[in-house]
Amino acid sequence: MRSLYVKFVVITIGIMIISSVTAFLLSNAYYQQKLKPYNDQKNTVIAQSIASFVNDYSGVDLQAYLEHISTIGYQIYLVDSAGNESYFGASFRDETLSVSTKEYVLNGNTYHGILDFPNKTFVTGFFANELQNTIGVPLEYKEKNYALFIRPDIKLLFNEMHYLFGSILILSIALSIVMVVFSTKYLVKPISNLTKATKSLANGQFNVDLSVTRHDELGELTHSFLRMSKKLEQIDDVRKEFISNISHDIQSPLSNIKGYTNLLENESISQEERGQYISIINGEIRRLSTLTKQLLLLASLDRNEDIMKKESFNVGQHMKELVHHYQWLVGEKGIMLSYSLPDIKITGDPSLLNTVWDNLLSNAIKYNKPNGSIDISIEDKGEFVSVTFEDTGIGMKDTELKRIFDRFYRADIARTRTVEGSGLGLSIVATIVKLHGGHIIVNSEEAVGSTFIVEIPV
Repeated sequence: MRSLYVKFVVITIGIMIISSVTAFLLSNAYYQQKLKPYNDQKNTVIAQSIASFVNDYSGVDLQAYLEHISTIGYQIYLVDSAGNESYFGASFRDETLSVSTKEYVLNGNTYHGILDFPNKTFVTGFFANELQNTIGVPLEYKEKNYALFIRPDIKLLFNEMHYLFGSILILSIALSIVMVVFSTKYLVKPISNLTKATKSLANGQFNVDLSVTRHDELGELTHSFLRMSKKLEQIDDVRKEFISNISHDIQSPLSNIKGYTNLLENESISQEERGQYISIINGEIRRLSTLTKQLLLLASLDRNEDIMKKESFNVGQHMKELVHHYQWLVGEKGIMLSYSLPDIKITGDPSLLNTVWDNLLSNAIKYNKPNGSIDISIEDKGEFVSVTFEDTGIGMKDTELKRIFDRFYRADIARTRTVEGSGLGLSIVATIVKLHGGHIIVNSEEAVGSTFIVEIPV
């Protein structure tokens, strides 16, 4: 994360430098196109007004007058036709000026040195203290021709501003760098904390401590990370419980099979006992086989394999065949079964949906009370079909309702009654219904009964 901090600082300072250079170049272009012609024109007017004043008032002392003009912020060069030169004000850094230029002005023309100065950067162009970078106008004094060259004395006019602007620039850059360094640390710190928290998650430590005080994207990221952490902790708990439950549900029948197999080795047992032991062993084998099939089905559903074979079928007729299959078990337990199963067609996978109805009906029978009742109904609600299984069984607590679709979860009351089951049935039901685009509604009250409503799109 230190490298990210350094990168952020370097990139930000780089952006500052690039933007400063870009602003400098754009300002230069603006000066060359707009300000320089304006500056040339302004100084030309000033130079012409000085020459006009001298021409109009021939009694004025030319040397004194030009000396006075120089004190208020101008550098002046005066030359006559004989080549006599005079300088007023601050000296020029470069006093080079061609003879042709002097003769050009002496002949009555105006020299635009500021406008025609080489197109260098505006710092050079505006502040170049050179005789070429002047305005030249003809001047007549006491019937003698002169060439007057003038430019603003930048050092006199803007010297203090140079220091002020220089100080502001240096201070701005220094403060910007300091603010970038500290603000970057403020921005990167939450990411650094998230990195530490991620390492904790990778090591299986789900109790990460992250303070959420920001209300920006990083704050939202932290919220999302905490939600992910809780979800991962729940998944890890489910995984541990899954391993514990599947170990129990596999080990239990294996232990029974081993125990009764050992009993079969005893030659003194009767034929009746032998047959009873073999029946128990076969029952445990079927239990293992059912568990294996359910696990394979869940694995296929989880991988979203193309196991669904949708077709149009009569769900009412489908349910009647299932009820007929369980009729003997219902009669054996003294349960009163009532149903309303009209002929309604839907499109879905008959085999997978049969697994749904089979699980719900078998649960209603297994967890029912003696001489209880089961009511099954199908209702066409337009865009979807509602299938209801209502029983007068043991029911469930609210805390158990939240977990009934978790894999291998079985309510405590179901386990204490030693009712056969793997805890996978309702998980399979929920997955199949979801694959069909439907959902399940469950209402249950302990010691009163449960109602499962499955809604499947037509």
